[in-house]
Amino acid sequence: MSQVRSQGHVDPRFEAVRAAFESNFANGEENGACFCMKLEGKPVVDIWAGHADEAQTRPWEKDTIVNVYSTTKTMTALTALLLADKGELDFAAPVAKYWPEFAANGKADVTVAQLMSHSAGLSGWKEPLVREDLYDWEKATSLLAAQAPYWKPGTAPGYHAMTQGYLVGEVIRRIASETVGTVFRKEIAGPIGADFHIGLPSTEDHRVADLTPPPASGTLGNGSADELVTNMSSNPPINPLDTRTRAWRGAEIPAAGGTGNARSVAAVQSLMANGGWANGKQILSEAGCRKALELQIEGTDKILGIPVRYGLGYGLAGGSVPFPNPNTIFWGGYGGSLVVVDMDAKATYAYAMNKMAATTTGDMRAFTILMAAWGAMAA
Repeated sequence: MSQVRSQGHVDPRFEAVRAAFESNFANGEENGACFCMKLEGKPVVDIWAGHADEAQTRPWEKDTIVNVYSTTKTMTALTALLLADKGELDFAAPVAKYWPEFAANGKADVTVAQLMSHSAGLSGWKEPLVREDLYDWEKATSLLAAQAPYWKPGTAPGYHAMTQGYLVGEVIRRIASETVGTVFRKEIAGPIGADFHIGLPSTEDHRVADLTPPPASGTLGNGSADELVTNMSSNPPINPLDTRTRAWRGAEIPAAGGTGNARSVAAVQSLMANGGWANGKQILSEAGCRKALELQIEGTDKILGIPVRYGLGYGLAGGSVPFPNPNTIFWGGYGGSLVVVDMDAKATYAYAMNKMAATTTGDMRAFTILMAAWGAMAA
């Protein structure tokens, strides 16, 4: 395979990161991808390469954006952390304080923190749904408010793959009287100039790369006999080809529908690495950022089947993923996108691509790049 050369900027210290990024193309593992690393808020790596479509007729450009699936959750979490930092949201409070209808069916004591940490027992919908229901905010949220939990809230983690965005997003909407995508844009992305969207305007469709679905063996919940896993992955079915539609892109799907690239993901999440500062603006306090590090629950995730440690909206170091420093938070998206925030090193790493791998929690393409970055940091 011919050597693919990346475009963009790399500080000399991090040339190994460029080499690792390009090796993924040489190995045939990529079509189009981007990676960005910020250190103390400054970009030290910002690279991209490949193509935005399967036919390879459109090059992946500097401003190409793509659906990053669950990496979107970190944007929704950050929006909630901002409201908490302003004193408008109490994570320890019952969800019903803000969303009274949520108290139905034994959920009066479920806390906002349990929504943030995938431990509310609402990993999927009990009512049968079709794809279009994901675009109907009122239906998606009211069904969750009405149903009983699948397990006793607070007793175990279980990945709320699609539902978490509606749950946390509705709490945000009840407090702010605006949708999560609007609050995120006005309070976070807009002020720091980050090209990330929860609900993409149609004017930006021409910049979106097409996701290529993973092999059939890599579909969510494929072959699982576990009812919870099957429910999460098939009600409604998740089809990556939907991300090519205007309906999906325009809807606010705050757990999975965000559109951006490595640069914009790193720009937003560098707030968490730098005490609430990004692009010369302080959006939230350092204490507000560090709330994310507070362990809410740990154990084997009922959906993912792996050991996890969940803070407020982010995965924490010490589960199944090794990190160089303890005060590290992260999340990955279906197919391979990933963001890692190292508060100790004030480093933010973000990766996005359009050729999906069979993963919901990050794959070796991103980790190969991360290991190169960590090696350079330690040198």
